[in-house]
Amino acid sequence: MIPFKAPLDDILFCLRHVAEADRIPDWDEELAEGILEHFASFAEGVLAPIDEVGDAQGCTLTDGRVAMPDGFKEAYAQLAEGGWQGLTAPEDFGGLGQNALLAAGVSEIFSGANHAMQMVCNLVPGAISTLLKFGTDKQKQNWIPRLAAGLTLSTMCLTEPGAGSDLSRIRTKATPSGESWRIEGEKIFISGGDQDMSEDTLHLVLARTGGEGVKGLSLFLCPSHQDGTRNAVTVTRIEEKLGLHASPTCQLAFEGAQAELIGEEGAGLMAMFTMMNHARLDVSLQGVAHAARAAHIAMDYATERKQGRKADGSEAVLADHPDVRRMLDEQKSLALGARAMAYLTMAELTLGQNYALVDFLTPICKVFCTEAGIRAADLGIQVLGGYGYLTEYRVSQTWRDARITSIYEGANGIHAVAIATRGLRAPDGPDAFAALIETLADDNADCLALLADWQAARATMSESAIEKAYDFMALCAELLFQAVWCKLARSGEAEIVRLSKHVERRPLPVRLPLAT
Repeated sequence: MIPFKAPLDDILFCLRHVAEADRIPDWDEELAEGILEHFASFAEGVLAPIDEVGDAQGCTLTDGRVAMPDGFKEAYAQLAEGGWQGLTAPEDFGGLGQNALLAAGVSEIFSGANHAMQMVCNLVPGAISTLLKFGTDKQKQNWIPRLAAGLTLSTMCLTEPGAGSDLSRIRTKATPSGESWRIEGEKIFISGGDQDMSEDTLHLVLARTGGEGVKGLSLFLCPSHQDGTRNAVTVTRIEEKLGLHASPTCQLAFEGAQAELIGEEGAGLMAMFTMMNHARLDVSLQGVAHAARAAHIAMDYATERKQGRKADGSEAVLADHPDVRRMLDEQKSLALGARAMAYLTMAELTLGQNYALVDFLTPICKVFCTEAGIRAADLGIQVLGGYGYLTEYRVSQTWRDARITSIYEGANGIHAVAIATRGLRAPDGPDAFAALIETLADDNADCLALLADWQAARATMSESAIEKAYDFMALCAELLFQAVWCKLARSGEAEIVRLSKHVERRPLPVRLPLAT
């Protein structure tokens, strides 16, 4: 096994040279570096060592509550004690008051060290943002301090057996009951649906209060405990999954559970999108983390494993062979390019000056970064050969854990349709995207030619948009990837300049009209 090593230098490099974090008011680079170094040490020493244990043991359901694998409860206690659950929560509510860009670096390190545990913990920032935006003063005071202190973990309860991506089919029902509400229904695929790490769980539940369609949906705060006793929320099963064995994916039954409305009745989807948008960028960072982890394992193995002879007759290692070097370079370029894309988007979100651009970038990041993680993990298996297919070096676990990222928080095909339809209806987002590409590309002729191809394709998307959605998303993602590599290469760092020369422009979809 190759121990986890946080890619701290690469994270800091992208924050400085691509995201340009110093644009953010009150950004303190020395403080940010210190916080990231501190969390990296914690992740390497506490979170990563229990990842393999969690994968082997999985979770169990005992007396209606999930028991986490060995060491998880103790690790979570240290995580909460360190204040990490309240990293972005306002200081007035007991948090540390740090910004989302810094939290993104922490989240990437967390995912690389222990994705399964990160899945259970990292819905909290989105829940806090939702409470801050839509909650009453009482709801904020009741829940944000508990979430920030780690006493409470949260879930996002959308999916039902008959309602996956089509939320208009939700049938879970909420009815008034005095000053509160009662929820009846069933939810599936609920990450961290229940667990024994925190004192309780706050479920954010999308339920029907009105007529058909999404306009009849409202959002509710449904605690796992009410007045010191269990609320009427039951875990009926834990799903058996390909990966993320230590992250309990639960089926929940709400049997008259008491809940509070958050936000306006009938505006639940709008409120839930605050949490969903945070989750989608977090999933992008999970893809980055898996790409970086796979690249690290493959490089360490390939530079140590003796294989064949060099041209001069001396002993060679795997990394000396051109085909292996090609795969190692692709892994590294995917990890660094995806990271640059994600942090650039997080920086724009943190600045809060161009929401149209952030809305356009988010699905592109979700698609590219998750597929980069899967591709890099697959390459890692190939580099290690037979040992990659075994569990010893755990790159196979990296692939298994990464595979879900292109499915949850909106399957990648759904995000492609969103870009090709809603994303192009108003010009603000795509115009801002084009302007960003011009800035990143500077005077790079190849990248500007690719931008011309994108503009030509964009002009035709009013017809058969859904049919062309996959191809158009591929073009968007490739354009952004090439553009951030133009920016990366201008740093002058020798290894990055070398890699930039090997970042090949992938074949473009032939079904789209292009400028060339």
